[in-house]
Amino acid sequence: MSTLPEAGTTARTPRTRPDRLARLRNLGGSRLQRACLMLLVLFVLVALLAPWLAPQDPTFGRLGDSLLGPGADHWLGTDQGGHDTFSALIAGARTSLAGPLAVVVFSTVAGIAVGLFTGWRGGWADSLLGRVLDVLFAFPALLLAILAVALFGKGMTAPVVAMAIAYMPYTARLVRGLVVQEKARPYVAAYRVQGHSAPYVTVRRMLPNIAPTLLAQSTVNFGYALLDLAALSFLGLGVQPPTPDWGAMINQGQAAVLQGRPLSAVVPAVAVVLVVVAFNVVGEDLGDRLAGRDS
Repeated sequence: MSTLPEAGTTARTPRTRPDRLARLRNLGGSRLQRACLMLLVLFVLVALLAPWLAPQDPTFGRLGDSLLGPGADHWLGTDQGGHDTFSALIAGARTSLAGPLAVVVFSTVAGIAVGLFTGWRGGWADSLLGRVLDVLFAFPALLLAILAVALFGKGMTAPVVAMAIAYMPYTARLVRGLVVQEKARPYVAAYRVQGHSAPYVTVRRMLPNIAPTLLAQSTVNFGYALLDLAALSFLGLGVQPPTPDWGAMINQGQAAVLQGRPLSAVVPAVAVVLVVVAFNVVGEDLGDRLAGRDS
């Protein structure tokens, strides 16, 4: 036999209190994703504060200090030229991250412009530019960078421009597909009926809607661009000494590995791997969240 609640009382239904800490953990993704994000923030801070964090001048070396082991004066030892490996690692973060950033920025801006135009216009413009992008897809970014160095000389400017051109089709194809999908949505038809121009609809209304997906793609592109530029510097075609760079440090440390002092080559190699993996993990996490998949 059921009993009614007494007067002045209300029946209570069991409720679970929201766990705010759990929400924050879910917002940040898994432990691996949070760790990768914190690692990227750390590397960015090191790159920005490199002149103040480096304990010694990374471009100054003493031949008498060549291939020293880790110690109080040189935490990670020295390379063949007597340069402090730890200081060179910190200073090299700036050049190693600035190059991929320039590649991603230029390729993303150009890819957005091409993708918005082809996706909105369609017709012959879409077909023509689509064939041009197919041709660019046939050339690997590293090959174009080597050709640019052969034509314009060693350094960072020519490879960055060449690799930006090579990475642009990926962003352009992505933007073009997203614009075609957005064109079918009712809000686009409403703006067109109201007489708004194509630049207004595509740039002011459609672009903000596809920006999160572009951010995820750009994050992944950053990791690949860093790997390509590090390979170019390893070949001696990118950043030139005495400017510190992780790829150049790996190249200069090859002889030290054979002499039993591998830190000058292993440490920058580990830094490249960590940054590339971290960017890929963060980019894939962003893509999964935008696609509605649980990480």
